[in-house]
Parts: sequence; structure tokens; C-alpha cells
Amino acid sequence: MSRIAPQPSVKGSSEWFTGAVRVDPMLKEEPPSRMSGALVTFEPGARTAWHTHPLGQTLIVTAGAGRVQQWGRPIQEIRPGDVVRIRPGVKHWHGASATAGMSHVAIAEALDGKVVEWMEHVTDAQYRGE
Repeated sequence: MSRIAPQPSVKGSSEWFTGAVRVDPMLKEEPPSRMSGALVTFEPGARTAWHTHPLGQTLIVTAGAGRVQQWGRPIQEIRPGDVVRIRPGVKHWHGASATAGMSHVAIAEALDGKVVEWMEHVTDAQYRGE
């Protein structure tokens, strides 16, 4: 067993997030493994942009109240203890509810060195489910 040294927290880039988001890296890809992961904390109303993962993504909600939506499907409310599996290549977003923050562990694997494909921002209307 090896102990992983804590990595510094980083502010979520406005390129990929709307609102205040903090990313705390937890798992760094170490070949031959392709897995990486982070604890992501969203302030109320904060969210990711639309994005996909070539090998999918698993979210484990640890605190607060959040939302997740896959393209063409209704928004789902998520709470602590929920485990959300996003299938490979599925366009989606996730973040906090409008009134409460949310934290989740996000785990994904790289394919040919790529973990995520970022797309357009989620509009306020999309976030509200309109």
C-alpha cells in the first residue's frame, strides 16, 4: 500500500463551470491504471458545462443537494449516498441545487490520454429545466 500525498485544491475554471466550484484531486492516473478522481464541491447554483467522458463517469454524492442531467432526459435530483453512473460518450452536466451546495466524488478513466470532452455551458433555462 502506498499513501497518496494530498494535492492542492483548485478553483473550477470558468471555462468548464458556472458559479463557484472547488476541485480537490484525490486519485491521479498512474499507468497502467487509467483512473483518476476528485472531490468536487459546488456552491448553490454552480454546475459543470455539458461534457462527455470516453469511458463514462461515476459520481458519488457525499454532501448537500444536487442535480444531474443527461442530454434529452429530465433533470434528476441527487443526495448524499447516491451513486450516479454516466455511460461512455453520454452528454451530461451536474452540479448543486439552486438553494444548497453539493459535493461529490467524480471518478473517470482516460482513453488515449483523454478523460473529458468539454462542450457548451448549461444555460440558466436548461438548469431550471425549462
